[in-house]
Amino acid sequence: MGSTEELSHQAALEEDLARLRNEHDDLRRTFFEAAQVQRRLCGPRHRRFGALEVASEIFPVRHLSGDFVSLFECAGDVVFAIGDISGKGLPAGMWFTHVLSLLRQKFEECGDPAATLSAVNRDLLCTHLEVPLTTLFLARLCMKTAEVTYSNAGHPPALLLRAKGQVESLKEGGPLLGVMTGAGFSNGKVALRSGDTLLGYFDGIVECCNLEGFDFGVVRLLAAV
Repeated sequence: MGSTEELSHQAALEEDLARLRNEHDDLRRTFFEAAQVQRRLCGPRHRRFGALEVASEIFPVRHLSGDFVSLFECAGDVVFAIGDISGKGLPAGMWFTHVLSLLRQKFEECGDPAATLSAVNRDLLCTHLEVPLTTLFLARLCMKTAEVTYSNAGHPPALLLRAKGQVESLKEGGPLLGVMTGAGFSNGKVALRSGDTLLGYFDGIVECCNLEGFDFGVVRLLAAV
C-alpha cells in the first residue's frame, strides 16, 4: 500500500511540475512577443529623410525595457525622441506605451519640444498614480533649414558631433518628467551642417563597467562614434 501511495504522490508531483513548466514557457513566450511589439513601436532602426539618415538600436537587459526611441513626422518636419523610464520589465514596458502615446498626441497639439514636455509632465502627474521617473530628449528638425529645436527633460545630453571634430552638448531643457507639477522647460536651437552627427544615448552605455570596474564613459563613446 505504501508503495502505491508513493507512486501516486510522485505522479501528482510530476503532473504539477509539467503544469508549472508549461506556465513558465507561456509566460516567457508572452514576454518575448511583448518585447517584439515594443521594438516595432520604437525606432526605426534605419531610415532616410532626404539628406538626413537616422539609425537607432536598443538592447534591453530584460525582455521589456524602459528605454525607448521614437521617430515621427509633424508638418513636414522630423521629430526625434529618446527616453528612459525608470525600472525594467513589465511595469516599465506598460508605462512606455502610455508615455509614447502622450508624447505623440501632445506634440501634434503643441508642435514645440518644450511645450510638449510641459504637457506630458502635467498629464503624467494628473494620473494620481505612482509615476516612474522619466527622462526624455525631444527634438524637432526643420527639413527646410536643417535647424534643430530641442528640449531635454533630465536625459543625458545629446551630443552634436560637427564634421570638423567639435562636440556640442545639448543641455537646454528642464527637470525629469513625473516629479514637479508645473515644471518649466526651455528650448535650445542648433543648426545641422553637412557631415554633422546628432548622437542621443542612454546612461546604460556610458555606465557600463569593464572587469576592472571602470565606466565606459562619454569619452570612449565619442571615440567609438
